[in-house]
Amino acid sequence: MGEKKSVNALVVGGEANAGPPLGPALGPFGMNVMMIVKDINEKTKDYLGMRVPVKITVDTGTKEFDVEVGVPTTSALIVKETGVEKGSGEPKTKLVGNLGFQQLLKIANSKMDQSYGKTLKAVVREIVGSCISMGIKIEEKDPREFQKELGEGKFDAKITEN
Repeated sequence: MGEKKSVNALVVGGEANAGPPLGPALGPFGMNVMMIVKDINEKTKDYLGMRVPVKITVDTGTKEFDVEVGVPTTSALIVKETGVEKGSGEPKTKLVGNLGFQQLLKIANSKMDQSYGKTLKAVVREIVGSCISMGIKIEEKDPREFQKELGEGKFDAKITEN
């Protein structure tokens, strides 16, 4: 049995290839890079076109490998859910896109493990903060207004249901 080596990389979901950063990082281990790329693309196909962190652990002796897929950034998930190309650029005055409540919860649930927030509501609050800095409406409201209502407990029942 050889030693275990890990490679961390940021790849575009479903579009990883044997070029940089993967090829040069994995090549020296004598691995079948195309097999690893195929596995990464299969595991990241739900994040098509989004930058996704991956960790590849290889055993240099047995040539076995394991791919762990992280979660894209909050802003990338917001962009995917709203269909906008990017955040506003003028978030204080110009709002773009709209995030529905269920989409907000979907993102919060996917970020739960990576967040410092201890409750789903705390993670929702973090995502609302990203919406504010990106100029994304929530439930067709200014995200600052939504944040205020969230703080007042208006959505607590909806959050605990999920």
